[in-house]
Amino acid sequence: MIDDDALVWFAEIARDLASQPSEQAVLDRVVELAVEVIDGCDDAGILLLHHKRDVATAASSSRRVRDSDAEQARLREGPCFDAALNTAPWHNKVYRSEDTATEPRWPKYMPRARELGIGSMLGFQLYNTQESFGAMDLYGHRRHAFDVTTERQGWVLASHAAVALTSARTDEQLRTAIATRQEIGQASGILMERHGLSGEAAFTVLKRTSQDNNIKLRTVAEEVVRTGRLPGT
Repeated sequence: MIDDDALVWFAEIARDLASQPSEQAVLDRVVELAVEVIDGCDDAGILLLHHKRDVATAASSSRRVRDSDAEQARLREGPCFDAALNTAPWHNKVYRSEDTATEPRWPKYMPRARELGIGSMLGFQLYNTQESFGAMDLYGHRRHAFDVTTERQGWVLASHAAVALTSARTDEQLRTAIATRQEIGQASGILMERHGLSGEAAFTVLKRTSQDNNIKLRTVAEEVVRTGRLPGT
């Protein structure tokens, strides 16, 4: 049975993340919440892995987090690196290292973690798509900073973060699509007026220019709106 305080906590996190205006704002707020509400969490970050190769720190609470991500990227191992790549069922996508001094896993990364002042770590997968992978990383300066309770707290935050990120990404894609449609409409109108083209013919010119120059259609439209000329002419 979940008590009333826990239910309120769940609701507050959901509302907080849902109110963020962009995907980056969600990522930044997740990091802030992790340090604020999860017991033993001194630092937090979001690690992104593109095409299983390129690692980036999307949000972080300190330089320590960014350095840790860089080391995991260089060594191709670590709790957060593995959490991002994990393809196991959701409940198995959590990695907890209670003591970096005695942790037998990730033998190349753990000495660097200790040098960075990291005593304990938690890694949670946020999402896993064909092109990108994301993990939430929690760091404790002392050993045994995390236990089963804090792992559950982190899992709840990561779950809410995953939902909020999906929503924010969908909203941004919709706004981008609308903006692109408006740019293309304006560019088509300019070509129609200047060259006496029909709407269909003007759009065909934009598409052909995009294909011939290997430029995104929106970029072509932006250039026409900004300069009145097609790129490459």
